[in-house]
Order: sequence, then C-alpha cells, then structure tokens
Amino acid sequence: MLKAIALLLSTTLIPTISVGCDTALILTIDVSNSIDPSEYKLQTDGLVAALRNPEIVDAMVRQEAAIAVVQWSGKDRQQVTVPWTRVRTSLDAARLADQAQLMPRAFVLSDTAPAEAILFSLGLFNQVPDCKNKVIDVSGDGTPNSGSETRNARNAAERAGVTINGIAIESMGLAITNFYKGAIITRNGFVITARTHREYPDAIRRKIIRELSQVIG
Repeated sequence: MLKAIALLLSTTLIPTISVGCDTALILTIDVSNSIDPSEYKLQTDGLVAALRNPEIVDAMVRQEAAIAVVQWSGKDRQQVTVPWTRVRTSLDAARLADQAQLMPRAFVLSDTAPAEAILFSLGLFNQVPDCKNKVIDVSGDGTPNSGSETRNARNAAERAGVTINGIAIESMGLAITNFYKGAIITRNGFVITARTHREYPDAIRRKIIRELSQVIG
C-alpha cells in the first residue's frame, strides 16, 4: 500500500518540467556607412517595437527563445550589443527590449561585409547548444564592398544547420532583395523587402512573427 501511495504521489506532484529552448535567434543590424543616424534610429526603434509586440512576446515565452543582437558593418566590425537573453517570462521579454532600446551604435563610417556578420554570428551559437532551432536575421540596405564571399558564409551556415533569413531595405528596384535571395539566405530561409528604412519596423515585426510561427506550427 505504501509503495502504491508513493507511486501515486510521484506521478501527480512532480512539477511540470520545462521543455527547453526551441529557438535561438540572432538579430543582426547593418550599421555601415550607408546608414545615417535617422535610419539607424528607425532600425533600433523598429526592433524594440517588435520585441514588445504581444504576439512576439507570447511566442518567445512559449518557446523559451534565446535572443541576441549583433551590429555589423565592415570586415572587422562585428559586435554583440545585446548578449544572449533567455525569454522565459514576459518580464524577460521586457528586459530584452529595454536592452535593445539602450544599445549605442557600434560603428560609423565603415564598409559593408555581410559574410563576416554571418560567420561571426555562427560562432555565437556555441553559447546556446541546447536550442533546437538556430536562426540568423540579416538586415541591410547594400551589397558587399568588403570582406569574404557571402555565398561561402551562407553555405557554412547550411552545413551547421542554421537558417538565415533577411530584410532587404530598398531605395528603388529589387537589387538588394535579389542579392539576399541569391547569396544571403539559406535554402530554408526567406527575405522580406522593406521599401526604405521607414518600412523596416513593420518588416522586422512580420519577419520575427513568421520565424517563430514556423517553429510553433
């Protein structure tokens, strides 16, 4: 009888155990020479608004997502400006948005080297080995004028099982979008086009929602 009671208690009183991190997401922001101060503010304000969006907050909490922010520009210009943050509660999400709002611009007057941004970001996933899905967001408004071959970096991400998605910020035409499709995103990735930096806030909101909803199903 005592054994039966002990077995019953063990199956009914054990608290629910967390399933762990579903998604590790690195949000990378282009701060190269083509981004002026007002455009930088549009990007950061858009990022903060997305991280405060109730739908995104709910998805991050349900997935216990790990989020980091990287600013990048030229060949030797990559910096983690918001380190990995585990989002297990809405308070965690609020703290993450606060960090993003307060981060200073990392670089000015520098080239554009997206390959190095990708390779730098790949190395950061070693810090979150328990996360099942690993995603890099690359946003930018130009093609490379510095650094190594972007397709090689993209291929390295695919070999590592990392997804790359992008926001292509266009002033006219689809040159950046087509470049991102051909050389930046992985085969399971996607690109969202923002017409000028003013559309960036809506673009990043839609992109993060899409990324997290793909995992949730």
